[in-house]
Amino acid sequence: VIINGDSPIPTRVIEGVVQPVAPTTAEQRLVMKNELKAQGTLLMALPDKHQLKFNIHKDAKSLMEAIEKQF
Repeated sequence: VIINGDSPIPTRVIEGVVQPVAPTTAEQRLVMKNELKAQGTLLMALPDKHQLKFNIHKDAKSLMEAIEKQF
C-alpha cells in the first residue's frame, strides 16, 4: 500500500547536478495543456509537405510567427 508522501521526490539532472523538481500546480498544467493544443492546431493546419519545416518551433507563438513569415 502506497500512502501519499511515500513516493520518492522527483529529481532532474542539469549539467551533472541532481536537483529536486518542484510540484506543478493546476494552473501550470492548464497553461501547458493549452500551449500544446495551440501548437497542435497550428501544425494540423499546415500541408504535410511543410510540417517538417515548422516542427522545430517549441512554442505556439514562435510557430505562428514563422508560419506568417513563410506564407
